Amino acid sequence: MRTEKQTLELYIHIPFCVRKCAYCDFLSAPASRKTQEAYVECLLKEIRRSAELSGTYEVSTVFFGGGTPSILPEKQIGRILEQLRAQFSFRESAEITLEANPGTVDKDKLRAYRDAGVNRLSFGLQSAEDAELRLLSRIHTWRQFLVSYTLAREAGFHNINIDLMSALPGQTEESYQKTLERVLHLEPEHISAYSLIIEEGTPFYERYEGHPELLPSEEEERRMYVLTKEILESGGYRRYEISNYAKKDRECRHNLGYWERTDYKGYGLGAASLLHNIRFTNQTDLSEYLHGNFAGSEEKLTDQAVREEYFFLGLRKTEGIDPGIYREYYRELLKKLKIQKLLDEKDGKIYLTEKGIDLSNYVLAQFLD
Repeated sequence: MRTEKQTLELYIHIPFCVRKCAYCDFLSAPASRKTQEAYVECLLKEIRRSAELSGTYEVSTVFFGGGTPSILPEKQIGRILEQLRAQFSFRESAEITLEANPGTVDKDKLRAYRDAGVNRLSFGLQSAEDAELRLLSRIHTWRQFLVSYTLAREAGFHNINIDLMSALPGQTEESYQKTLERVLHLEPEHISAYSLIIEEGTPFYERYEGHPELLPSEEEERRMYVLTKEILESGGYRRYEISNYAKKDRECRHNLGYWERTDYKGYGLGAASLLHNIRFTNQTDLSEYLHGNFAGSEEKLTDQAVREEYFFLGLRKTEGIDPGIYREYYRELLKKLKIQKLLDEKDGKIYLTEKGIDLSNYVLAQFLD
């Protein structure tokens, strides 16, 4: 009798970049080619060590994130995917995404990605205005992005995401609208649009913390947020998550898995995993990782933590969630949020209203005990 395998998502962290962006607090930094090659060898070793998972799971998605995964030579991406396929069963329809920075890909590299099985690209554009890109310390210009995007289409990529940022220092509604319209003209399958968050420990924090006058006002940020929805929806994109828009059937399946708490396994420096409600976080020290010390922390989630995550993550989706066994537990809270017109319900699913999406940080925090 054949046992049905569970769904598993895989995340591969590539912690290298050409230059650290001024707003970035991710676990990433520039590194020599020798270090990058040593890191890939350790990645392959770490993947081989997870043989106990291979018989239980079937892979539905793979996501190469960073850092800048496209900084690696294309053969290294191929080697990693080859090892993953040797270790796991893959669904025939598996979504395999690679984050790429404009200016770090060329025709041969993109074709090699396709040959290796990558079928989705995510370009970190952020802005179509060169002055804003320089402010962010991005390594590319709008024109370089256009070249990379065109090459990706010519290489056969029919599923591309473009990342955008709003509420940047000095950004105006007019310049942001121009970015939206330029990107819309390219007709990518997916657009992620986030407001800038000033993170502690970044150059932006040193520069702008305590100086709100240098950033767009709350009212301007709000208008940019509304502008995003209006322009993208008019162009045929559906908002399926607070900050993510997609053409029909082009939602990012990997991220949907996170919001729906699908089991996932992370490989690489600082990568996180969630397996049977146990959270694992890898080693965050590069030197230790390169010495084969991959493991970091481990935490068995309590029933309360599982419940909180179910609502905190699931309600990010515009279609909402079925409260299921938790309905009675949150009965009074759900009633209050409905009265406040922050939540609504249809066909057994609760979801954020337009007002609820606007105040999503407040709403989601209500589910954290």
